[in-house]
Amino acid sequence: MTIPRTSSRLLKRRTAFRHLGRFQEPIDFIRGNLHRLFLWPVIGLLVGTIGWSLLLKDLAAEKRQVEIIALREAEILARAYAEHLSRSIEAVDHISLYVKNGWELTGGFFKLEDMEQIRNFPLDNGFYVSIIDKDGDLVTSNIPKPAKTNVADQPYFKAHLNSSNLFYIGMTRIGNFSHEYVIPFSRRLSDESGNFAGVVLVSVLPANFIAGYDEITLKQHGLLAVIADDNTVGLSRIGNRIFLSKEGPLREVPTFASSTSQILDGEKWFADKRTRYVGWQLTHEYGMTTLAGLDQEEMLAPYWQHRSESIRNAILLTFGLALFTLVTTYSGLRLSWRKKQFELMQSTYRAATEEANEGFYILRPILDADGQPSDFTIDDCNEHGARFFQRNRESVIGKRISDCYSGRTLRMIRLALSHAVKNGSTEGEFDLKRIGIKGPPWVHMRIVRHDKYLAATMRDISSLKAHFQELEKRGNEDALTGLPNRHWLNSYLPNALRDAKDKDCRLALLFIDLDGFKTVNDTMGHDAGDEILMTAGRRLKDAVRPNDDVVRLGGDEFLVILEDVHESTEVAQIAERILKVFQAQFKIKKGLCKIGLSIGISMYPEDGDEATVLLKNADIAMYAVKTSGKMGYRFFDQRYSEAILLAHQKEAELRHAVEHDQLVMHYQPRVDVSTGITSSMEALVRWMHPTRGMIEPNDFIPLAEEVGLISRIGEIVVDKVCAQLAYWKRHEQQVVPVSINVCARQFHEADISKLLESHLKRYDIEPGLLEIEITESAMLEKTEEVIRSINSIQEMGIRLLVDDFGTGYSSLSQLQSLDFDVLKIDQAFTARLNTSNESNVLFKTIVSMAHSLGMRVVAEGVETLEQIKVLKAMHCDEMQGFYISRPLPPADTQPIMPKMIFSA
Repeated sequence: MTIPRTSSRLLKRRTAFRHLGRFQEPIDFIRGNLHRLFLWPVIGLLVGTIGWSLLLKDLAAEKRQVEIIALREAEILARAYAEHLSRSIEAVDHISLYVKNGWELTGGFFKLEDMEQIRNFPLDNGFYVSIIDKDGDLVTSNIPKPAKTNVADQPYFKAHLNSSNLFYIGMTRIGNFSHEYVIPFSRRLSDESGNFAGVVLVSVLPANFIAGYDEITLKQHGLLAVIADDNTVGLSRIGNRIFLSKEGPLREVPTFASSTSQILDGEKWFADKRTRYVGWQLTHEYGMTTLAGLDQEEMLAPYWQHRSESIRNAILLTFGLALFTLVTTYSGLRLSWRKKQFELMQSTYRAATEEANEGFYILRPILDADGQPSDFTIDDCNEHGARFFQRNRESVIGKRISDCYSGRTLRMIRLALSHAVKNGSTEGEFDLKRIGIKGPPWVHMRIVRHDKYLAATMRDISSLKAHFQELEKRGNEDALTGLPNRHWLNSYLPNALRDAKDKDCRLALLFIDLDGFKTVNDTMGHDAGDEILMTAGRRLKDAVRPNDDVVRLGGDEFLVILEDVHESTEVAQIAERILKVFQAQFKIKKGLCKIGLSIGISMYPEDGDEATVLLKNADIAMYAVKTSGKMGYRFFDQRYSEAILLAHQKEAELRHAVEHDQLVMHYQPRVDVSTGITSSMEALVRWMHPTRGMIEPNDFIPLAEEVGLISRIGEIVVDKVCAQLAYWKRHEQQVVPVSINVCARQFHEADISKLLESHLKRYDIEPGLLEIEITESAMLEKTEEVIRSINSIQEMGIRLLVDDFGTGYSSLSQLQSLDFDVLKIDQAFTARLNTSNESNVLFKTIVSMAHSLGMRVVAEGVETLEQIKVLKAMHCDEMQGFYISRPLPPADTQPIMPKMIFSA
């Protein structure tokens, strides 16, 4: 059937209206409830905005908190480094004072090369000590082969010209004597009249002042720096890199305001363009400022990670919130949505609070009749705060403080909270264990009063406290043995002496030095030496009483402090126990070795009432043991101390004589027995002492050999004799050869042949004018070195004489192999001539033996005419003695004797 077109159009309209009516009701509902349609989306948008604001605010607060903590840590590090720097400079100051006092007490005779004056700071630790005279020239130094240079124009020298008690601290520079980068420290030296006499210079390698770099705290890009009082960078370090002032990481030095920490922008302040949290601390004693910087990127790395996670979670929450809002709007469950949204926000806030590192508390004071707080109620706290007291949050909220604690603990908590109520706030560090609360050992608490409530925050600082305690322990403990070190001793011993004085009891110091340690250390290596030192420390601890202290002073030196002693017999018994435990051999990885020890004892109060005096006297007593055979102990003896000081004084005077040209030469003629003509002269050294007058060689030559000055004196004698021969030659008169005495030690300590050759060339002298007298002891040491020197001397044309023949142990084979020219018979044989037939026979035998070897014979010590007659009869060639002439000082011409005629 065909439908009319009009009817078809009408049918389509009706169908369209039916579909439109299906959606009309929802549309009308929406139109009538537009406020409901948009209420929850608006609320959701508002809540989302608030949530993001809170989140960003909390993240900003967290960042500020991280930066505050970083600034505090930088401040703490700067303060700790300032203390370390002060202690290090104080140690250097002690060295300078020790050397200054030693130099001034000995009148300037203080030799650092031969005396181990500074036992705690050996050269391999980077401490160089030098003494410079008033003209700026180096006098003595512990630097091996120091550069010879004048330092009168150096700042550390000029600083003391008009200042009597200045401790000068310089900037990093190339050392004048060591040619290494060092930091100079100096003190003025004064003579007996208080006039400027030079300076003590202590040069320290920069690494010694910036070695305490804590990589755990400072990380890879942390900064330590020292700012001088002229606002220049003296020394700095970032990570493993140490910078000197010219190449430091700071582009410029910041102005230090009243605060002690701030953030420095990397682009402006640092060469590596890394922003840092910087703290600083002034060292009041030395006028320096220490700088500690924590890298911002490293410190904020955990924060940025947490922030990224928080924002990611917030985006997910926002998406969920939007979706949830649409669902609840569509389903009409607006009230449920609002409640759920509220709970979600509440839980989010709680989670953010719990993520903090601090415990939070809200407390309400309970007042008594007088309006004073008698107790406190905990209205709220977070889980972290509850965990501080090893409780859960539900068991804490609503409780009174008196419900949780009692006794002394309750009184201490009430006292802190009441103080905040009265003053508005209180802040401090608390040892929870000391006040009886189980929890972290140390916390930082801040309590602020707000209206009627108290808001308290608590932060665990146990790790920071432990870090400071570890730093203090390291400063007072020897790294190798674990024993207290000299730094600990310097602070402990004065207090121990005060306690002994208050208790009216005695105190003893046992100064211990290991015998044979250097040999083991040199032959077996430093690892073996370290093993011995550790074992020695344990043995000493085992030998003394439980409450006695064993200290390692440095090297192989130890000190035992005995307190609460009443009799010296108690001290002697402990010393004997120590000696006994060291009788057993030391078992080390490389085998067995025997180590002894020498113990010097000083006692308070009889041997001194100051720490430095007792230590010095114990050291002197130990030295007495060393010189008397070792492996024993001895109490301090004032007489022995005076003897040591006298010996040091004699040595210092002799060194002064050598350095200040107090040695003079006399010449004793030698004449031919048959003709009476002067054939040669012997050069004899004398010491023209400024107060004691002329001193004979027998009074100072043995001392020179003992202290190692004989080679230097030998060089002076050669120079003076050659200069005198050159002077006599210029007068164009007769000049006879002059003989010079050379001892065995000179052959080993100096190249005699080169010394003679250089002086012959310098003064233009023929070799025939010089003769060398060698003692029999030198002949005994027939080493390649001695033989080579003797041969070189003979090849130059210098005659060789055997001096004091008959007093040693030389043999005919030695005389023959060394091919000497002259043999001088000791005066002891000459004095016995004509006393017995045997004496004459022995003398004649020596003459005959020498002649058979092609040697001329000289009789020493001739004092009578009768002796001369006997010598002529024995065909002795030459003679020398007081009968001929005493030793004569040099004159314008050589003191040649007039021809002497001896009747038969």
